[in-house]
Amino acid sequence: MMQTALTLTQMINRAEKYFPKKQVVSRTASGIKRFTYKEIAERTRRLADGLETLGVERGDKVGTLAWNHHRHLEAYFAIPCSGAVLHTINIRLSPQHIAYIVNHAEDKVLLIDSDILPLIEKIHSEFTTVQAYIIMTDEEELPETTLEPVYHYEKLLASADDSYEYPDDLDENAPAGMCYTSATTGNPKGVVYSHRGIVLHSMALGLVDGAGVSEKDIALPVVPMFHVNAWGLPFAAVWFGTTLVMPGPYFTPKLIAELIEQEKVTITAGVPTIWLGLLKELDEKTYDMSSLRAVLCGGAAAPRGIIHAFEKKHNIPFMHAYGLTETSPLVVISNLKSYQEQLSDDEKINIKAMQGILVPGLEMKVIGKDGEIKWDGAEMGELALRGPWIASEYYKDERTAEAFKDGWFYTGDVVTVDEEGFMKIVDRTKDLIKSGGEWISSVDLENALMTHEAVFEAAVVAVPHEQWQERPVACVVLKDDYTGKTSAEELLQFLEPQFAKWWLPDEIIFMKEIPKTSVGKFLKRTLRDHVQKDILQRN
Repeated sequence: MMQTALTLTQMINRAEKYFPKKQVVSRTASGIKRFTYKEIAERTRRLADGLETLGVERGDKVGTLAWNHHRHLEAYFAIPCSGAVLHTINIRLSPQHIAYIVNHAEDKVLLIDSDILPLIEKIHSEFTTVQAYIIMTDEEELPETTLEPVYHYEKLLASADDSYEYPDDLDENAPAGMCYTSATTGNPKGVVYSHRGIVLHSMALGLVDGAGVSEKDIALPVVPMFHVNAWGLPFAAVWFGTTLVMPGPYFTPKLIAELIEQEKVTITAGVPTIWLGLLKELDEKTYDMSSLRAVLCGGAAAPRGIIHAFEKKHNIPFMHAYGLTETSPLVVISNLKSYQEQLSDDEKINIKAMQGILVPGLEMKVIGKDGEIKWDGAEMGELALRGPWIASEYYKDERTAEAFKDGWFYTGDVVTVDEEGFMKIVDRTKDLIKSGGEWISSVDLENALMTHEAVFEAAVVAVPHEQWQERPVACVVLKDDYTGKTSAEELLQFLEPQFAKWWLPDEIIFMKEIPKTSVGKFLKRTLRDHVQKDILQRN
């Protein structure tokens, strides 16, 4: 067999050659814009040429701080296809973590949406490797900024050459992109994706037993492009000639409903928080959602009630999935087997409420206290994975040894697997809190609280939340001298400058004692139950 390299260049080249009339519908700050794949391909070459004039070379990291729109899509291909590395940066992280990420990745150039400028201006003095900034804006002139040297995205493209040719000797195993985790404990961890991994992951998204993405689809990635590459949808969509609808900045459930209706969207993807908001909108107003063949949900477990409401109340197919930054991310997807279609509606929704079955191309094992678990839907263990789009290490991080062992990636997620092979997340090994698809570290919040002079002990647990799935609640034991003298508001103010706003606990509960295990560790499960009962009684 021929040995041909699997690189991202074949994706953008195929879109231009075979689907030049297909569209990218891009919502930006000034409204809806429409581009053909021919135009996107030309603009992508110009961006690659422009980056080269700024000194970007093979292997250099180029960071993006941007929403889901056509310019970000162009960066998705211009950067890796020229041999550099696309580094999508989560703009929802704290400024301190963003500065860490930029420096750790050694970003040479940053592409920034104009509305994100104030955030970067506050921390750019901490950057150690950035040599240029490119501002993505609809305005003809650049906004005033303290960043330098600074370039206007559209003017950079206008002065560049669309006859630029991508190098034809890219190594399929070379880095194409990188993302950082949401800092569950300590600093975020970097994951590097190869050309080969992205191509094979995109192929899995196109499988009927994957997400079934095809040329006939009109795809709306609501999940941010800085969240594991929008779950790979932009790459797959461009390769397959799928019409892409990019929702842009500061969207609302109303806007999402309108885009689905107006653009006849067939598949969309996002975290449960998004779909809770859309459900509320659909309950209050009438929209034509008949074009939808799949709402793809990941990032956190979707409550069974959401699935039931989409499928039975609104007749919208719901597709549960699971993955992580380290897995590109698609791992399992909850597609029913042919003979399961004969089950009752309740039985089918119970299956869809699980994370799903392993997609072709990957291997998994689940390790319990006595070795690999039984697939009986009851026995629990930690999920371990391997495959061509699973990371083999963290980028320049000693924590690699904790998660990558003997050729397997240990996810830290505790799961069950039933007789049919459907996996279900039941717990997390480190008591992480997932709010709106983002991780929050209970340990970091606890450690910060316990640096306050009034605090003796602090434990942070997750409680269910109607909109965000989970929110942190802090349980605090005050030192004797401060009992009755220190308020919850004072402790929240103490935390405020240390964390992103959405990390802050929704509530601080004062306790006389925090339950502990026999070896002195906080008994989180007992504490969670206590807190949930307390909140229920008060409400």
